Amino acid sequence: MIRISACATSEEASKVDRLPSAKVIEVLRAAEAFCFDVDSTVCTDEGIDELAEWCGAGEAVAEMTRKAMGGGMSFREALQARLDLMNPSQEAVNDFVRSNPPKLSPGVKELIHTLQSKGKTVFLVSGGFRQMIEPVADALNIPHSNIYANRLLFNESGDFVEFDKTEFTSESGGKANAIVHLKEKYGYEKIVMMGDGATDLEARKDGGADMFIGYGGVSVRNIVAENADWFLLEFNPLLEALNKHC
Repeated sequence: MIRISACATSEEASKVDRLPSAKVIEVLRAAEAFCFDVDSTVCTDEGIDELAEWCGAGEAVAEMTRKAMGGGMSFREALQARLDLMNPSQEAVNDFVRSNPPKLSPGVKELIHTLQSKGKTVFLVSGGFRQMIEPVADALNIPHSNIYANRLLFNESGDFVEFDKTEFTSESGGKANAIVHLKEKYGYEKIVMMGDGATDLEARKDGGADMFIGYGGVSVRNIVAENADWFLLEFNPLLEALNKHC
């Protein structure tokens, strides 16, 4: 993974400084819905890392994340292990949400508004936590019913119990499954997924997303840049394509 700031290297730019292909334009026109990852895409931060810091478990969770990325642990196992380290109470989560308003990526609000104005439904599909994503949805005028994310569960005393294992994104391949569900529920024929990570790229599998747009405005991940149907470092090229072709 290569982290970048305001601009890309010439090598990175060569992957993104190109106009959308005819196939990309065709899917943009036809798509009835767009699904967005939240962490490091719609927002500039990683929610679970920020919450871990808030709960005083930042270093331990970061180390667990590194181990999980090394293989030998499923997404669900890694999520459980990190939550066990954090042990976030309902009060801590609520305090975190109140004290940390959404850090929206530059241009994303205009992009979401443009999609909605063109009759395309927007969903947030994330491995993050619903309690932290709802304020993001509110800031972007996205109904809470259009959020597919993990849910933290608490007991009557507000102590953390577990995460909701019925959520699509609580397991590996969950984003593709969520998109399959959207097609079955609403009858969509074409759905676009946009995100920064490998789990977003996987949403294109098994009858899921019809096109994947990679986003590297926060982090450029090689596997995403190399395999996306279109890879962008900012939202403006997508916005321009929508206004020109849709």
